[in-house]
Amino acid sequence: MKFLILSMDYPEFLRWLYGQHSGLEGQFYEEQMRARAESLFGVADFYSDNLRKLGHEAYDIHANNEFMQKAWAREHKLKIARRWQFRLRRGIVPWVSPAGNGHWTYDILAAQIKHHRPDVLLNQAMDGISNRFLKEIKPDAGLLVGQHAAPLPENEDYSCHDLVISSLPNFVDHFRQLGIKSELHRLAFEPQVLEGLDDAERDISVSFVGSLSEHHAERIQLLEYLGTHLDIAIWGPGVESLPETSAIRRHHQGNAWGREMYRILRRSKIALNHHIGVAASYANNCRLYEATGAGAMLITDWKENLHEIFEPGKEVAAYHNAEECVELIKYYLKHDNEREAIARAGQQRTLQEHTYQRQMKKLIGLIQKHF
Repeated sequence: MKFLILSMDYPEFLRWLYGQHSGLEGQFYEEQMRARAESLFGVADFYSDNLRKLGHEAYDIHANNEFMQKAWAREHKLKIARRWQFRLRRGIVPWVSPAGNGHWTYDILAAQIKHHRPDVLLNQAMDGISNRFLKEIKPDAGLLVGQHAAPLPENEDYSCHDLVISSLPNFVDHFRQLGIKSELHRLAFEPQVLEGLDDAERDISVSFVGSLSEHHAERIQLLEYLGTHLDIAIWGPGVESLPETSAIRRHHQGNAWGREMYRILRRSKIALNHHIGVAASYANNCRLYEATGAGAMLITDWKENLHEIFEPGKEVAAYHNAEECVELIKYYLKHDNEREAIARAGQQRTLQEHTYQRQMKKLIGLIQKHF
């Protein structure tokens, strides 16, 4: 099968990426794509690379990366005619687009879909790409599979998707109630990440890496409490929205994108995790696998399905509230042997069961099951 995988990047990450590589914006499309993959941000090329290893064709498209997308258009002699009148959804816009209207996005994206004519169009940007656009382009797109596990705009019609996969069971139930086929498909860790990391001393006692937004209110409350009781190192975007008196600000170390995040996790004795609000009572996020995969001991918020992913108390530790979180962190920082045993067990579980290669095999199975 041929896969075309659509995604969108945070504007902050794009600014950082092109700031790290002087002149990258003028390079060929494939060179920009290589730099994006090597950043290891998000799921990088973990889906496409493992699908190719399984014998399929797979290509990534980062739809709101204007430099990269317009390089593709130039190389394919595409004239942007602004036929498409759809807008990218609020909050996800091309960060260097003068008009900010996203018209060029759909011109180029439509041409790419028609160029590849995929058997499966995997839309990892359900909160950004217009459903009206997807309906119009669907005859050229084969099977349309959506993937999502974050807040979604209200009053949207997602019925153009033939299947929606999600790492959140409550989202699977939601889409099924809408009459859309939906299946649970978890996130994972890419073992090749470890090959690019140096063996570093675990000189960070406890770290947290993650976003601090309106969708993470409980996370912010937790970190504010921890910031008054522990020496915790915090990385992630959104701190500028917090009050000047915030305890998080005192512990904030800046942003950490991709490879730098993995380096931090590799240096951490304990990696703290807390889920986004829409996860409700379910464990699902990438940090579960990234932290354990990097060999840190994971302390995460308790969720009713956590035992399906890791064994609490043996492979990870779980807290029910901020007070218990502080107690667990203090305990395991004092008991090195117990902490290191849990970290080893968690990493072993991740490298054996929670890899992207295994998850891509499951994805193929889900597609074959329904179609």
